[in-house]
Amino acid sequence: MTRAATSETRAASRDAVMPTLKREIMLGELAPGETLTELQLAARFGCSQGRVREALLGLQDEGLVRRLGYRGTQVSSCTAEEAVEMFRIRQQIECRGIRAVAGAPPARLIGDLRARVAGMFAAAEAGDELELAAIDRDFHERIFAEAGLAALEPILHRCLIHNHRFKISRGGARRDLARTAARHGPIVDLIEAGDAAGAERALFHHIATIVDFGPDVFEGAAP
Repeated sequence: MTRAATSETRAASRDAVMPTLKREIMLGELAPGETLTELQLAARFGCSQGRVREALLGLQDEGLVRRLGYRGTQVSSCTAEEAVEMFRIRQQIECRGIRAVAGAPPARLIGDLRARVAGMFAAAEAGDELELAAIDRDFHERIFAEAGLAALEPILHRCLIHNHRFKISRGGARRDLARTAARHGPIVDLIEAGDAAGAERALFHHIATIVDFGPDVFEGAAP
């Protein structure tokens, strides 16, 4: 291998630190409570500890790891109790957001959303649940970006990350990924029609049926 090729390989490995660790956490390959050390990760990825530290800080921002000082860094928990609260928070802020957007949606929004739905179907066809989940998050964040609630965007992002992590971690039987993608089409149709109340109801149902927690989780909160 030439020196240039070796350099490119090392650079690619360095750039892969955060996405690789994120994928492994989302898929449960790195279990909750597992300790991650900068030295071991630097050796694994062939990069500096500073680059690893940067990646771990990014994962901490998304709530996927906890940095515990001298005790190192641990993969964060993924409990049903946390998931329930994340779904409730998401429902409150995202339904408010779509209500603000759907009454008079920007023309460019509909095309952007339909492109993301197409991307979800492509990921479903490829059997890539993690890629589908990433596009799914982008779909919801794209709607919320038009709501004028920028201070809440990081909160929604973290809720979406943990919703998908919990859903994937409770995988069980193989899911119908195409059905997951198809669940987003009616939301786009209602936004395009300018039906704010209908879009809010559809989104509420969409969130409430991602994972079956039983009837009590969103009781009394339906729009």
